[in-house]
Amino acid sequence: MKTVEFNGKHYPFLQTVGNASQFSIPFAKHYCHGRGVDIGFCKEEWKFPKAIGADLEDKTNEYHARNLPKNLDYIYSSHCLEHIEDWVSAVEYWISCLKEGGIIFLYLPHPTQEYWLPWNNRKHLHVLYPQDIKLCLEKFGIKNIILSDRDLNHSYIIVGEK
Repeated sequence: MKTVEFNGKHYPFLQTVGNASQFSIPFAKHYCHGRGVDIGFCKEEWKFPKAIGADLEDKTNEYHARNLPKNLDYIYSSHCLEHIEDWVSAVEYWISCLKEGGIIFLYLPHPTQEYWLPWNNRKHLHVLYPQDIKLCLEKFGIKNIILSDRDLNHSYIIVGEK
């Protein structure tokens, strides 16, 4: 079995190759229906099925994290928020793009995975604690929030309804 060692701890090798979405998509399919976006999907084959792809930054896609279509049924994002400098205003903007009853579905790295902490992985700008994300979503009007525990990919899901 392939693992990666960091600070004396072993983590699954698969965490080094991307496509964290593969672990959250089966669950997200129960919540994300209709017209929605996948923010930060990286590769077409990693994108949430039938979602509009939205890059993290303004690149070649029509949409990106700060330019989304309006009245969306859902926003799906996997391992993206920790890369955004002002993640709070990004979440507030994303929620504003949802229609009433729309779903925000986030899959995020759990703080227990030391390699993903910003001082060890400079691509990550933040440590996003599950309870803090929940409080932020509540502040911006999200209800019926479901928050998972850490999974074997050292990540967690938080999903809620506008």
